[in-house]
Amino acid sequence: MEVLAFGVQSDEKPLIEKAFAGKHEVRCLDVFLTEDTAPIAAGHEIISTSVNADLGGAVLRILAAGGTRMIAQRSTGFNNIDLDTAERLGLRVARVSSYSPHSVAEFAWTLAMAVNRRIVRAVSRTRDFDFRLDGLLGRDMHGRTAGVLGTGKIGEAFTRIAHGYGMNLLGWDVAENPACTALGMTYVDKERLFAEADLISLHVPLMPATQHLIDRDALSAMKDDAILVNSSRGGLVDTTALVTELRAGRFTGVGLDVYEAEAGLFYVDKSLEGIDDDTLARLVTFPNVIVTSHQAYYTADAVGQIIDATVHNVMDHLAGRSGPNFLVPRPTA
Repeated sequence: MEVLAFGVQSDEKPLIEKAFAGKHEVRCLDVFLTEDTAPIAAGHEIISTSVNADLGGAVLRILAAGGTRMIAQRSTGFNNIDLDTAERLGLRVARVSSYSPHSVAEFAWTLAMAVNRRIVRAVSRTRDFDFRLDGLLGRDMHGRTAGVLGTGKIGEAFTRIAHGYGMNLLGWDVAENPACTALGMTYVDKERLFAEADLISLHVPLMPATQHLIDRDALSAMKDDAILVNSSRGGLVDTTALVTELRAGRFTGVGLDVYEAEAGLFYVDKSLEGIDDDTLARLVTFPNVIVTSHQAYYTADAVGQIIDATVHNVMDHLAGRSGPNFLVPRPTA
């Protein structure tokens, strides 16, 4: 059987081919799954997709009509998948429920310190042999307050690093993580966290309740010199409201690895044609903002774990098994 993998990065391809070797054939495509590319999957029982795939109702119907019976998504997030339609069509859908939390947590800290210490500007200057320090003044994280929204595995890993810096710790989540409280974290309502935190990092899933969690009111409540980092999902932040605050000269820095309208942009080379997204185009012009293209997970360790889990999901499907990685049918207890 040949598994068809959409949206495969060049670094991923040899890892995917090695993981499937001796089990099933796999064909890797660099194109992303969309309504236009979905017909390519005709005749393939199993396809694998990336987090930016379009798995809305229209695409799912094309896949089902072409004989696809199983979708193995290579990510934890699944807000791009119409699960109700998949269930009605009899499509099995699996994701990767967990992988190295350190990859994302470490990258979130990379963004935080890059904007804090003006690393991008400094490197740009030194490449032009400009060695001045004007405008590069940062600040110690030690003794300041980190606010962590979402204290699951990734949030906990982020908190451990913050604890290592000697920071005060504030957390917000639907349930407290004992490992975080053991590090000295105080759980508070999000309004207090916004008001007191010097560094705010987002580690919650995207769902209706968290859509635009960081909205105009939340941004207004933050300190003028706060640092905001989002390495979770773009829809957590109202980007239009964020641009308004940045135009007003607020925030020491903002590090974004995700963007609410990233589909069709991230993982694609737009350098020769430009983009028609005025909000993103304005966002990247601010000197205190860093935008990266959803790469926080992108370490050899995490990608390897994602691919291994995807292979297991495929094997479980072929053996008629289910499990916690399967979103359709619903996970069994």
